[in-house]
Amino acid sequence: MGKLIFSISLLLLLLDGCYGGRVGVCYGRSADDLPTPAKVVQLIKQHNIKYVRIYDSNSQVLKAFANTTIELMIGVPNSDLKPFSQLQSNADTWLKNSVLPYYPTTKITYITVGAESTDDPHTNASSLVVPAMQNVLTALKKVGLSRRIKVSTTLSLGVLSRSFPPSAGAFNSSYAYFLRPMLEFLAENQSPFMVDLYPYYAYRDSPNNVSLDYVLFESSSEVIDPNTGLLYKNMFDAQVDALYYALTALNFRTIKIMVTETGWPTKGSPKEKGAASPDNAETYNSNIIRHTVTNQGTPSKPGEAMDVYIFSLFNENRKTGLDSERNWGLFYPDQTSVYQLDFTGKNGGFRGNSRGGNSRGRSESWCIASSKASEIELRGALDWACGPGNVDCTAIQPSQPCFQPDTLVSHASFVFNSYFQQNGGTDVACSFGGVGVKVNKDPSYDKCVYITAGGNNTKATNASALSSSASTSHGNESLVWNLSLCLVILLLFSLQTTNSQAL
Repeated sequence: MGKLIFSISLLLLLLDGCYGGRVGVCYGRSADDLPTPAKVVQLIKQHNIKYVRIYDSNSQVLKAFANTTIELMIGVPNSDLKPFSQLQSNADTWLKNSVLPYYPTTKITYITVGAESTDDPHTNASSLVVPAMQNVLTALKKVGLSRRIKVSTTLSLGVLSRSFPPSAGAFNSSYAYFLRPMLEFLAENQSPFMVDLYPYYAYRDSPNNVSLDYVLFESSSEVIDPNTGLLYKNMFDAQVDALYYALTALNFRTIKIMVTETGWPTKGSPKEKGAASPDNAETYNSNIIRHTVTNQGTPSKPGEAMDVYIFSLFNENRKTGLDSERNWGLFYPDQTSVYQLDFTGKNGGFRGNSRGGNSRGRSESWCIASSKASEIELRGALDWACGPGNVDCTAIQPSQPCFQPDTLVSHASFVFNSYFQQNGGTDVACSFGGVGVKVNKDPSYDKCVYITAGGNNTKATNASALSSSASTSHGNESLVWNLSLCLVILLLFSLQTTNSQAL
């Protein structure tokens, strides 16, 4: 019997690393034009999204997710940390009124207590997090759910004082009063260290020091960690490993990292023009999906599964700050895609981008404005393309070759095509919120010539395709290895069980 119990324990321990990394999506609602929660759930199911994070415990949202297989991460906002930390009864009442009426019909698996509390400039939120977490956990224990619903909090990379090289990763000592008890809580309760990681900001703030390809998972070169000799081909892995090394330095080696936010904006302010774009967003998010579902792990933890949540389902127009803060959405309010993503990773989650990875639509294809679009829609898309879209709109100015006919549709068509060709000739580059249309007939006239890629990038396309194939192959090898390991574990367990029964 003792051998059987040991075998079962070993099986559960080893199988914990056999599942693939999970890709979820953040469902923020700081916007005025969002579809109803019920429609959002249908959208999520349509795109095979299995894991969703929300930032509160809104009853309408929880009801909408009832009777689905979608796993939900809910949150306690920073504004509620004080009452939750002060009285156990406040946490008990919240659980009773805001969670239990919907559970388990709604599949709630995580509760985040506070969000990036160390970055909150207006309160001492971080000092309240651990007491609030303890009270939420106690409330769960009272109803027997502490093993089914994990409790944690989300942090930003700002909790590190050093992140490069990764092996030198260290937590900011000014947060020691908060971090150590929080880490002790996570280790004791086998909860993940939840972090929001955005390589985008590193590139945006230091474009001369950070390669765009490096942050987009597209780099052919590697950055070496001089202390370990490990090679890093993308910034995401470097940031994750910096956190793992920081945890190890404090002797918290068993805590797993979960990335609760990452992503890329499709639009930004003038200072963000070189970074924020639909093409870069599609490239980053496609590659992070592939990286996650194939269990590539990081250089210090190769092959280790990690869950990642992409931010965010929709743009959120009520947010303040630079334009990028309001433009991280994967879908428009009408539920059409801003760009295409395969959340299952069955197609590798990868799309070659305009820098040479995908020639789809580039040869003998043009993009024009829909004649059915409204003037407001066309004007908005045209203004964006000539502004943040970085299109040279000189040709549609008075006395220039494409000014006549002086109509909004004609001007928009020329500009749409210019953006389309300059950004890879992909479907997303001809979207413009649904008012762009791809055509196979050259719309050029008189001296107004609509540019086309014309298949001139064959060499770059082939090179990128080889790179993509090699990268996908590496990911598939990792996935096959993990599956093979799991099968071996199951076989050994079966033999051990048979022997134990025979004894």
